[in-house]
Amino acid sequence: MTHRPQPPDPAPHAPPDAPPDLAYVRAGEVELCVRDAGAGPAVVLLHGTTASLGVWDAVVARLGDAVRTVAVDQRGHGRSGKPADGCTAAAYTAAAYTADVLALIRALDCGPVVAVGHSLGARNAVVLAAEHPEVVAGVVAVDYTPYVEPAVLDALETRVRGGDRTFASAPDVEAYLRERDPLLPADAVRRRRRYGYAPAGAGPELRPLADPGAMARTVDGLRHDFAAAAGAVDVPVTLLRGEHSAIVSPRAFAATRELRPDFRAVQLPGLDHYVPEEDPQTVADEIVRMLDRTTGRPRPRTATERTEETCP
Repeated sequence: MTHRPQPPDPAPHAPPDAPPDLAYVRAGEVELCVRDAGAGPAVVLLHGTTASLGVWDAVVARLGDAVRTVAVDQRGHGRSGKPADGCTAAAYTAAAYTADVLALIRALDCGPVVAVGHSLGARNAVVLAAEHPEVVAGVVAVDYTPYVEPAVLDALETRVRGGDRTFASAPDVEAYLRERDPLLPADAVRRRRRYGYAPAGAGPELRPLADPGAMARTVDGLRHDFAAAAGAVDVPVTLLRGEHSAIVSPRAFAATRELRPDFRAVQLPGLDHYVPEEDPQTVADEIVRMLDRTTGRPRPRTATERTEETCP
């Protein structure tokens, strides 16, 4: 069942640009915050650790209304449910995350879908496809693969813990995000702040919406490699890697390509880990390519293509 969220009483310093058009869907044991837009073949969009559904806005805009896009705040993140047992490892494993997405697809009756994930979301999309191919037609996995090194996850855990703090103001949040991820475009920085932070109290201070206990357990879950799931996937998969990714090393990418030489594997020059925000057009194009392959129908034109057709 889907319903629109009831807006809370505004805090005195609540951001004036709070995200619009969000809805909640009961998906198993949690309620997931989603933005369900467009019509046509369905694409489910899963963000990375500490992020939110807003990271997909620019991709959704380029896909246009000829594709049904379901962008999701995954459990523990954004405005979705944060299970009370968030301090236990089981609450934030691949099994827990994929159970939510499976329940969401069934609740919306939108499968089989193209599952698109970035980072944590890429892991979840691959595992879901391996375990439930009846609801997944294809996968686009963005900048996360099996064989990520323990030292990389150690660094990720340190960064995640460093973001668990109170920020003095919205500009303070945006300065932190720019320093942490220097390749993020200015509009992506604003979206991350807009979707991912909320007033910490009556004053102007903001805190992340991502639950700190959930984030720690999520990184723990990423330490369990999913090469077996990747090896078992029986639907088409596209792997995207930013050339300068600090998460997917050249070694990890090469090992995954050796494991599954049938996967389409694309390395994107000049980008780092945050590919959907740094180059949303390429991600949209790869989603359309996967829709071409999995639907067997003439592909929907992207919003960019429709605009180009009207230009002299």
